[in-house]
Amino acid sequence: MGRDVEIRKLFAPALLGTMALGLAAAPALGQVHRANPGDAEARTALDLMPAKGRLAVTTPAFRSGEQIPFENTQYRTNTFPGLGWTPGPAGTKSYAIILQDNTLIARGAPVLHWTLFNIPAGVTRLEPGMAPTGNPPGSSYGPNYKGASQPYTGPRTPPGPGDDYHFEVFALDATLPDEAKGDYAAMTKAMEGHVLASGEVVGHGIADPNAAPKP
Repeated sequence: MGRDVEIRKLFAPALLGTMALGLAAAPALGQVHRANPGDAEARTALDLMPAKGRLAVTTPAFRSGEQIPFENTQYRTNTFPGLGWTPGPAGTKSYAIILQDNTLIARGAPVLHWTLFNIPAGVTRLEPGMAPTGNPPGSSYGPNYKGASQPYTGPRTPPGPGDDYHFEVFALDATLPDEAKGDYAAMTKAMEGHVLASGEVVGHGIADPNAAPKP
């Protein structure tokens, strides 16, 4: 009996942390909280790396500011919604994409859902339903909240008013090193000073009312 009590004491903090993570549906996120208007920690990569040029970014799945279809979320099929953007300016060598939820904050930054970098300069469209292995030749998946080299991981918005998801595209005058596959800080540091133009489309995610409760 005494040993059982000690084991419960040992694992209680971990169990409490796991329960809290269920709110964000992300086992690797750590403690998560909602951002307040104007919070510095809610700034996205696009906010932190402003560019002179602008890319017009669109998706066939929704208009900017509208709800992201459940099919494009983890609640259903997690299907990639598709993404397109206008060509970058002269000198563009590659594109990078970052998908962040800046309504939820983890480890002092917006929750990171997806990154893709070294997209060839001639590519300005990713087709809807792109398979995990269907990324453009030469490009690489970077990290998200699950770890390194992760394909598209759509929203799984917790119950409440909903979250905003920023699909950000950056035109770069460089390509990024392999280290960007596993480390977001390394990825963004390599991007600094190389962003020629950027843009985003923002989707609003809500919890699927017909989803089964998460275990």
